[in-house]
Amino acid sequence: MHANNTNKKEKIVHKDLSYTITGLLFEVHNSLDRFCRERQYADMFETLLKKASIRYEREKALPVTSLENQLTNIVDFNIEDKILIDVKAKPTVTKEDYYQMNRYLNASGNKLGLIVNFRNRYLKPIRVIRLNS
Repeated sequence: MHANNTNKKEKIVHKDLSYTITGLLFEVHNSLDRFCRERQYADMFETLLKKASIRYEREKALPVTSLENQLTNIVDFNIEDKILIDVKAKPTVTKEDYYQMNRYLNASGNKLGLIVNFRNRYLKPIRVIRLNS
């Protein structure tokens, strides 16, 4: 049983960076509460990334993955070319939000994405893992 727990711990994608990022997201939520606009959350998150000296790109355009998908994929944050962040401020996260994050992950080649809905009473970042790596 102990060996299985060890394997699970080793499989956590970008463990330290995602822990740090999640802490910053909680700081944003605690400061602004849950009734601001997406832009306000993203602006404060960007400020905290700068303070923490974490390398990121904001509103990063990602390559289009097929001819059918002519729209440009633009992710809210690309953190150190490892983790994608999609900032939301809406009543619920939908299947389309998951599909969108999967498009982002496939287009970027990244393995981990976080969908963060600041409208929730309690912040629960949703981890999305790209399966076809």
